Amino acid sequence: MKAIELLLQRQSTPVLTEPAPSDTDLTTLLAAGMRVPDHAGLKPWHFHVISGQGLQRLSDLYVEATTNDMAIKAGLIEGTSIDEHASIEKMAKVAKMPFRAPMIIVISTKYIEHNKVPQQEQLVATGCCAHAMQMAAFSLGYGAMWRTGDLAYNETVKQGLGLEEGNDIAGFLYIGTPTKAPHIKPAKSYQDKVTYWE
Repeated sequence: MKAIELLLQRQSTPVLTEPAPSDTDLTTLLAAGMRVPDHAGLKPWHFHVISGQGLQRLSDLYVEATTNDMAIKAGLIEGTSIDEHASIEKMAKVAKMPFRAPMIIVISTKYIEHNKVPQQEQLVATGCCAHAMQMAAFSLGYGAMWRTGDLAYNETVKQGLGLEEGNDIAGFLYIGTPTKAPHIKPAKSYQDKVTYWE
């Protein structure tokens, strides 16, 4: 696939199964993540590659984080009680989330103090890592889905992954093999998103 075709045809693939990227292909994905624009060459990011039993560990972490959040919300709103049936359903859903793909790469920041590179630029660069790895996965024949959601901003999840205080999760990149040939989505118009100064 030519690079321009990749850029114009890339799309997210939410339904993924085995096989996950091989060791060789994983090396390619991680190398792609390291090639992104990076002001001052800080490399202000970190990758957690999660597969196999690691998916269960992530599931347990998600359940712990959700349990903590529900307890905090119930405690903050006087008279609020936890609906046991709704709680069980929510926990079952949260517990399944990591198993939507055979591999997840968590892309997080590792901010570095720098007088010319604010944290915002470092977060953008970290997001570029997720995009580059998704593009690389697509080019190798895999499917990938860049997800965030509440758990990306959850302090229990961040601590469980070992992020230093003040750092952020840019995304969870779910990677695997598409269960069916993707239907190419129509191109989005850019006309109302562009201003020309000539």
